[in-house]
Amino acid sequence: MNPPSKPIRAALIDLDGTLVDTLGDFTFALNEMLQDLGLPAMAPRQVQSLIGRGSEHLIRAALTQQSGSAAAHDIEAWYPKAWSSYQSHYRRHNGQHAQVYPGVVPGLARMQALGWRLACVTNKPTEFARSLLERVGLATCFVEVVGGDTHPRKKPDPMPLLMTCQALSCRPEQTLMIGDSIYDAQAAHAAGCPLVLVTYGYHQSSPLASLGALQCVDRLDALSFDTLTTS
Repeated sequence: MNPPSKPIRAALIDLDGTLVDTLGDFTFALNEMLQDLGLPAMAPRQVQSLIGRGSEHLIRAALTQQSGSAAAHDIEAWYPKAWSSYQSHYRRHNGQHAQVYPGVVPGLARMQALGWRLACVTNKPTEFARSLLERVGLATCFVEVVGGDTHPRKKPDPMPLLMTCQALSCRPEQTLMIGDSIYDAQAAHAAGCPLVLVTYGYHQSSPLASLGALQCVDRLDALSFDTLTTS
């Protein structure tokens, strides 16, 4: 991909699978929820495939996968109890089994040194996103934290990106979206934000090269910053 037509001034960065490996938190919370409902546990690999579209999707997908032949109306009947159980368990596990990915801390420091305004834009509930960032020591890096419940629509809809660009007083074409999934890519393209994808995240359903990213990097500090900061 060609470099952006204007220099980057800000970055919107996904949380789960991009900044922090939270698969352990998700797996523990989901399996305790399933146990409360008398359903079988999920392997981490199964849980990983469900991450990225918010808690509502995660819970419904887990119920569907683990309930066998249960009808859709049964899934919806279970959902209120499942939601309450999951929220309780996730609140307890949030950050306990999580690790910041290698390269994230120096990568964020480089962005800050360049004067970029940074926002964390995630489909995770805002409460959980803020407490996780605090727990892993990244909270002070971000001037905005936008969760899946901040706006009426979440990624892959462009709304959270466009609203965050407005909050940062930056135009979308000068605001980089960094993520690990097709949902990040779809939101970025719809919002008009240039895109960078990390190769270590949770979503590999589509080849990264096919998602229209300026760069695909193995570590956040491996970004080619020179191509992003010159007009």
